[in-house]
Amino acid sequence: MCGRFTLRTPMSVLIEQFDLARRSAASSESQLRLFEPRYNIAPTQSVWAVRNSPADDQREAVQLHWGLIPPWAKEAAIGNRMINARAETVAEKPSFRSALKRQRCLVLADGYYEWQKTGGRTKQPYYFHREGDQAFAFAGLWERWRDKSADDSNDASTIESCTIITTTPNRLAATVHDRMPVILDEADYDLWLDRDEQDAERLRPLLAPLADEDFLIAEPVSTFVNKPTSDGPACIEPL
Repeated sequence: MCGRFTLRTPMSVLIEQFDLARRSAASSESQLRLFEPRYNIAPTQSVWAVRNSPADDQREAVQLHWGLIPPWAKEAAIGNRMINARAETVAEKPSFRSALKRQRCLVLADGYYEWQKTGGRTKQPYYFHREGDQAFAFAGLWERWRDKSADDSNDASTIESCTIITTTPNRLAATVHDRMPVILDEADYDLWLDRDEQDAERLRPLLAPLADEDFLIAEPVSTFVNKPTSDGPACIEPL
């Protein structure tokens, strides 16, 4: 699974890397004001994602609630159990198959944590990141949910949420855990975001494990990161 990650890369760099510059300058400045580096992003918190806008099909950066809430759900709390979707079954699961067709996104990150069983009562956290800490994108899905019991004029009754797709681990990830998040190749971003592409079989190859030669570093870090409320550089300090 993928249950914690980081995003420390400055928004100005993300705007360039993920081709968001075509958005208006005012929009970019607004995003820059909202951005704060985060060292321990946890489920139910907001995450930064890139999607093709339903309004004009241009890329946009948005903040989404982590934990996908299907539009048919009676309560938002169901999202607490839907932080991840398995690549092997995402096209068949009622909670995800609709979003897979037209509401795919890039969940922005520059590292993630996984916990290794050590034989004792505690697990050892590892921090996975690229050399140089370059940002990357998890394959994500998003949905818009509205609380039908709330007043239609209440904006708080609508929640946009997301999930991160996981797959079998590559060689490095397998030394720590039996799953890893799908990290998309930059060359596949356009296809993944294309709202007109609804063929699950064409999308399936994108959900493969990161190739072993695509270098990731895995470093043991302090159990300080275990608490979702922990944040700051101490989370990623190697032991």
